[in-house]
Order: sequence, then C-alpha cells, then structure tokens
Amino acid sequence: MENYLEINKKSWNGKVESHLKSDFYFVDEFLQGRTSLNSIELELLGDVKGKSILHLQCHFGQDSISLSRMGAKVTGIDLSDKAIEAGRDLIKKCDTDTELICSDVYDLPNILDRKFDIVYTSYGTIGWLPDLERWAKVIHHFLKPEGRFIMAEFHPVVWMFDDDFTKVAYNYFNEKPIIETYAGTYADQSAPIVQEYVMWNHSIAEVVDNLIKKDMELKTFKEFNWSPYPCFRHVEEFEKGKWRIPQFGNKIPLVYALTAQKK
Repeated sequence: MENYLEINKKSWNGKVESHLKSDFYFVDEFLQGRTSLNSIELELLGDVKGKSILHLQCHFGQDSISLSRMGAKVTGIDLSDKAIEAGRDLIKKCDTDTELICSDVYDLPNILDRKFDIVYTSYGTIGWLPDLERWAKVIHHFLKPEGRFIMAEFHPVVWMFDDDFTKVAYNYFNEKPIIETYAGTYADQSAPIVQEYVMWNHSIAEVVDNLIKKDMELKTFKEFNWSPYPCFRHVEEFEKGKWRIPQFGNKIPLVYALTAQKK
C-alpha cells in the first residue's frame, strides 16, 4: 500500500480540531493539571523522574506532557503536522519542556540522533503501521542498553469484530491492509468528518515475536478485560474510568500491556 502514509496523515490532520473540542480529550481539565495517563501504563512506567522518554505516535502530545509533568525529559513524535502544531500550543500553555517532532515512525532514525531510557507507545498506535519488524527495529535503535520499551494497546481480539460487535468481520492475523471510510471519530462519533484510512491488524504473536527477534527481553505481559477509554460503540462504564462491551461482559480482553528490555 504505497500511499498509506499520505492517506492516514490526511485522516489524522482532519481529526485534530474535533479531538481538541471533545470530552474524550478533556483539554480544559488537562490544562488545569489532570493527567492523561491511565493506571495500566502508570504501573508499568513507575518513577520516571529524570528519565529520557521517546513517545511514539503521540497525537497532540497529552501523554508526552503528562510524562514531562512527572519529571521525565520527553520527546514525542507523530505523523500529523496539525497534531504536532496543536501539541506545541498545549506545551506552551502547560509550560513544560516537552519536545514534539513531526515524523513517521519508520523515518525517525533519519531525523533524530539520540538514545532514550524508555520508548513508550499506547492505545491505537500499531494498527497504523504495516510492518512490525521495522517498528521493533526502530524501538531497539532508540533504546540505550538495558533501556525499557513500554506499551499499552487495544487487544487484537477487539479488532476482529464489526463496529457494532455483532459478528467476527476481520482476520485476527495480519492478512492484508484494511482500507475503509469512517464517519465521525472515536473521540466524537457525531463529528462532521468522513475520512478514508488504512490499517493493519497485528496479532499478539506478531508484536512479541518481532520484539524478541530484535534482542528485546519480555519482562511483563498483562491482559485486561476492560478499556480505559469509551472509544468503541455501545460501551458501558461498569466502574469509574473502566468500560466494557455489554454483551461480552468480562469474557474478552480489551487491552494488553507489556514491558521489554533491550539486552
């Protein structure tokens, strides 16, 4: 899929304005000091004070800024120039020293010449990447020896279902690009935007195997039967900040998280 970057950059640029206004991203509260990080990733991150962190696919950088507020030295990267522009505006308003760079993940080694204590990525990121071998290579490239990779992501089981969760509509395995047009956005279903996008499903094995092949040692792996975000259709909040798909209850995983260390 030659032009997937162009299609997806346009799609993400188109989302920025409605995302900034959405309750999903709670920008006003964020500016007042509310963190965008959830219990899942906070537990894996631990104390990041003084650590250098590379945040891949950061959107407009709320997690990057949240990590800066915790005392880390953070560089966030994203494909969308509009998101990076919005993120730099947020940084000024929050008065943190967070750095944001506009770049595709695969191209980043050509742009950034630094090593980090932690590489971090979270929620809805790897589905935009066709090749996880190259992705793992980038992670390995940017980590210092014994540096940690920390990831929280929606579980591939969720991506097997149609949007209304009535049937299995997609392959669990990375069979081919998924090219679709979507009205609205996960942060605001009623947003007046219609966009084409290109995505890929990645199995757990594909993620883990590619990290291991790049000399990364898996340290923790966890699965969760809830999501910290109401980003799927028809979800219900069963505990504060925890959502499930009602007809599945606690029977399927919605999120997984892992840490891996560079040998």
